[in-house]
Amino acid sequence: MQYLSGNEIRQKFLEFYSQRGHQILASASLVPEDPTVLLTIAGMLPFKPIFLGQRSPQFKRATSSQKCIRTNDIENVGRTARHHTFFEMLGNFSFGDYFKEQAIAWGWEISTTVFGLPPERLVASVFESDDEAYAIWRDKIGVPEARIKRMGEDDNFWYSGPTGPCGPCSEIYYDFHPERGDANIDLEDDTRFIEFYNLVFMQYNRDAEGNLTPLAKKNIDTGMGLERMAQILQQVPNNYETDLIFPIIKTAAEIAGIDYSQSDEKTKVSLKVIGDHIRAVMHMIADEIRASNTGRGYVLRRLIRRVVRHGRLIGVYRRDVTCNVFTPEVVETAIALSESAYPNVRVREAQIKAELQREESQFLKTLERGEKLLDEIIQTAKQQKQTQISGESAFTLYDTYGFPLELTQEVAEEYNLTVDVDSFEVEMEKQRERAKEAHETIDLTVQGSLDKLAEHIHATEFVGYTQPVATAEIKVLLMAGQCVEEAEAGQDVQIVLDKTPFYAESGGQIGDRGYLSGDAILVRIEDVKKESDFFVHFGRIERGTLRVGDKVTAQIDRACRRRAQANHSATHLLQAALKKIVDDSISQAGSLVDFTKLRFDFNCPRPVTPEELQQIEETINTWIAEAHTAEISILPLAEAKARGAVAMFGEKYGEEVRVLDFPGVSMELCGGTHVSNTAEIGVFKIISEAGVASGVRRIEAVAGAAVLDYLNVRDKVVKDLSDRFKVKPEELPDRITTLQTELKTTQKQLDTLKAQLALAKSESLLAQAEIVGEYKYVVAQMEAVDPESLKTAAERLLQKLGNGAVVLGSVPEEGKVSLVAAFSSEVNKKGLQAGKFIGTIAKICGGGGGGRPNLAQAGGRDASKLPEALETAQKELRSALS
Repeated sequence: MQYLSGNEIRQKFLEFYSQRGHQILASASLVPEDPTVLLTIAGMLPFKPIFLGQRSPQFKRATSSQKCIRTNDIENVGRTARHHTFFEMLGNFSFGDYFKEQAIAWGWEISTTVFGLPPERLVASVFESDDEAYAIWRDKIGVPEARIKRMGEDDNFWYSGPTGPCGPCSEIYYDFHPERGDANIDLEDDTRFIEFYNLVFMQYNRDAEGNLTPLAKKNIDTGMGLERMAQILQQVPNNYETDLIFPIIKTAAEIAGIDYSQSDEKTKVSLKVIGDHIRAVMHMIADEIRASNTGRGYVLRRLIRRVVRHGRLIGVYRRDVTCNVFTPEVVETAIALSESAYPNVRVREAQIKAELQREESQFLKTLERGEKLLDEIIQTAKQQKQTQISGESAFTLYDTYGFPLELTQEVAEEYNLTVDVDSFEVEMEKQRERAKEAHETIDLTVQGSLDKLAEHIHATEFVGYTQPVATAEIKVLLMAGQCVEEAEAGQDVQIVLDKTPFYAESGGQIGDRGYLSGDAILVRIEDVKKESDFFVHFGRIERGTLRVGDKVTAQIDRACRRRAQANHSATHLLQAALKKIVDDSISQAGSLVDFTKLRFDFNCPRPVTPEELQQIEETINTWIAEAHTAEISILPLAEAKARGAVAMFGEKYGEEVRVLDFPGVSMELCGGTHVSNTAEIGVFKIISEAGVASGVRRIEAVAGAAVLDYLNVRDKVVKDLSDRFKVKPEELPDRITTLQTELKTTQKQLDTLKAQLALAKSESLLAQAEIVGEYKYVVAQMEAVDPESLKTAAERLLQKLGNGAVVLGSVPEEGKVSLVAAFSSEVNKKGLQAGKFIGTIAKICGGGGGGRPNLAQAGGRDASKLPEALETAQKELRSALS
C-alpha cells in the first residue's frame, strides 16, 4: 500500500475505468436537474433519469468524480472521523451492460491492485438474501466466508423511492485492526472498519404493493469515497488530516495563531468544521448558488455562518490576529487544492471571495448582538433551572439576528440545553402567514381540479408564436376552481382550451390579454397561467352563456403582446450589455416582463455605477438601431450550450430547447415571445438600479411604447414643479438645492429651540429631586420632548445634581415612547448601569434599548404604560441607592 495524493487517487480511478470502456464524464453541477432535491447528494444523481427509464443513455459505461453536498448529518462534521458536508464520489456506471460479477471483480481489482490495499484487510458485505453476490465474493474473488457479511435492507438495499428501480448493494470495508481477528466481525464498529466502496445492483422494479420484478436491463451504480480512500492510503487518523482538507485547516489555524497538533479537542472540531465547510461553500458559489434565506441559498448561508462562528471560537477575530474577515484567505487555499480537478473554482475566484467577504461581514455585524442576547437567554434559563430555550426566543434570534435555528441549537447544546422546536415552528408559520397575506396568491384549487381531469383531456397546444388568432374548443370550464358545465355573463371563470394563441405566464413574462368570442359570446381574458401541461385562461364573461364544448375564436390583444415582446427582448439585450460592460460572469437571478416595464435581477457583488448604466443604455439603443434580426431555432440542449446560448442558472430545460439569437449581440434559451428585429423595440430607458438581496442587484427599465408613457408621466411632474416653484424646468435643480439649504438651517434652529425648551423644563425638575443617603435622583415625565432633547435634559440635570441618577420619559409622538437614564460614576459603583436599567424599564412600554453604563436611551410603543414604567424606575432606584 503506497501513499497517494487525493488528486492521484481521483486520476487513477478514472483512468482505470476509462481503460475498461467507460466514458469519463465531468462532475455535474451541485444544482441538480432533479427537481425533487435541492443539491446533488450522490454520484448517481445525474444518471437518475437513465436508471428510472426516463432518458436513453449516450454511453453504456461511464465513470466520474462527482461533487456532492449533504447536510443531514451536519452536527457530526468535525466530531467523527469521516462525516462531511462536501465530498467527492468516484463512480463507475453500467447502463444495461455489465452486471454483478464484473462490477465486483473490478471493484476488487482497483482496490487491491491499483491502490494496493492488502486483501487480508478487506471485508465485503452483501444483502442478506443475495446469494449470487455472496458466491461471487467467495468463489470468484476468493474472500474467506468469515470476511463476507450479510446485512439487512437498511444497510444493503438501494431504492430511489417507494416504487421504481431498486436492488441489493455490496460494500467493501477496510479493516484498520485486522489483529482483532475474524470472529464476530462488526462492520458498524467505525473505530475498526471504514466502508469505502459501495456497489449497487439495480435489478428489480418495485410496484405500489411492494412486489419486486426483474428489470429487462440491469444497471450498475458504484461509488468510492475519495476522502475515505485518501485517509486509508495516507494512513492518517481521519479524513480531515488528508491532503484534501488539512492544508485548509492549517491556513485557518495560522490565521488564528494556533497550532492544530497542540490544540484541545474542541478547537480541533472547530478547525475541521472550517476545513469541511469552506470546500462546500467554494463549490456552491462556483456553481452560481448565492446566499439567501431560502432553498440552496439558505444552505449556503448556513454553512458560511457556521464557518464564521467557529472562527470566533478559535480566536480568529482577536485584535492581535486579524481585524477584518478571514474566509477569503482560507478559501484561497481551498481553490489552490481544487483547481486542477475543478478549474471553475479558479475562474470564479473573484465571485467566491466577494460572496464570502460580504456574507462574513454582514454576519459579524449581527453575530455579536445576537450572541449577547443568546447568552442572556441561556443565563436566564440556567438561573431559572430551565432545560429548554423557548421557541419565541429562538425565533427572535433567527428573525432579528439571522441566527439559523441549528446554530442556536448548537450553542444551547454546549450548555446542556435544548430548544423548543415546536413553538419555533409555530412562530415561523405565523411569519409565513404574514408574508402570504402581503402577496397575491394563485388559487390552488384550479390545479387540483385539473389533476382530476388530466386523464381525460390533452395538453394545451400553444400556437401563439406564429398565430395571434386561433379557433379553439372549451375543454374545461371552472368557477372558483370548481368544474362547471356552463357559466353566464358577469361571472369570473377559468378556461382550458384545446389550443391557444395566449402566452401563459412563464420565464418572467406575464400572460397575454385578449378575448374569446363566438355566437353571442364574449369573454375578456385578463391573465393566462400554466398549470402542468394546461394553459388556464382567467377571464370574465362579458356577453352570452359559455359552455364546455363550445367553439370560440381566441384572439390576443396585439398591442399588449407587442409591448411585452419589446420589454422581453430588451431584457436579453440588457443581460448581454451587463456582461459586456460590467462583468462577463454576471448571471440572471430573476426577471419580470409585463406590458409597462421590465425588471432584471442579476448576481453582482457591487452596485453598477452611473457611468456604467449610461454606457449600458447607450449600447442597447445602438443595438436596437442596428436592426438585428432574431433567429429562432429548436436545438438539443447540449448543442445550444455548446454554441454559447445563455441559460438561466437553476432553470429546468428539456432535451430540446428554444434558442433566441440576435447574432453578434445575444443568444439565450427562452420560451417567451419576442420581436422579430431589434428595431421593433424602438428605444430603451433605464429607470433605476438597486440592491434587492445580498449580492443581487435589480435594474428596472422600459422599452418600446412604454418609454413614451414613462416620459409623459415625468414631463407632467416637471411641468407641475415648474409651475409651483415658478421657475423654468432647467432651473429646478438649483431652486430645490436652495430650498434644501434653507430647510436644513431652519431645522437646526428648531432643534436648538427644542433643546433650550427641554433644558428650561428640566430646571423645574430640580426641585423634585429625592435624596437617599448621599445620592440624589430625579424620575419624571416631560411632555412632547424628542429623544435628543430628552437626552440633553438628562445630562444637564445630572450635572446639576452631581452625585446621583436621572431617569426621564416622554411621548414625542403618538405610539412612541422615549426614555433616557443618566447615572453618575458613584451610582455605577453601586452596581447600577444605565444601559441595563433603562432597557428593563422600557420593556414595560413594549420596547427596549440600552447604552453605556453612565448614559443610555430606550424606546417603547405603549404610551399608556409610561407612568407605570417611571414609577417602577423610581422604586428600583430608591431601593438600589439605599
